[in-house]
Amino acid sequence: MLYPTIDELTQGKYNRYELALATARCARLITDEYVRQHDLAEKSITGNKDTDRPLNTMIDRELRDEKAVQVAIGRMYRGEYAIDLEANAKQAEDAEITEDAEVAEEAVEAVAEDLAEEGTAEAAEEAMAEVAEEAAPEAADAE
Repeated sequence: MLYPTIDELTQGKYNRYELALATARCARLITDEYVRQHDLAEKSITGNKDTDRPLNTMIDRELRDEKAVQVAIGRMYRGEYAIDLEANAKQAEDAEITEDAEVAEEAVEAVAEDLAEEGTAEAAEEAMAEVAEEAAPEAADAE
């Protein structure tokens, strides 16, 4: 059985999906911290066996010995890392806006290529300019 339980982690406030996202984010932060500490430890080694400490003693024991997800769950349970629902919603909204912009850009490029193949380069440039003008107010509204 896993400890702490999902019910203890969610506290009735969050669903499992939000818990999984927050755990993954926290685990990424922990992995980044481990990599940072490892790099600093490698840089501090001088090559002198008499004075150098072993590499693994220069890295935080929790980061070194446990998996990042286990550390993330422990930190969430102890309250060291909190789930921010507003940040999750903002990130999802930003991802949608980015995806919509990419789809629109691909459509414009396809139309421009079709017009260019027909030999109307000026029409292709005009079409791209029109779409750019229409996208500018929408992008400003999204911000």
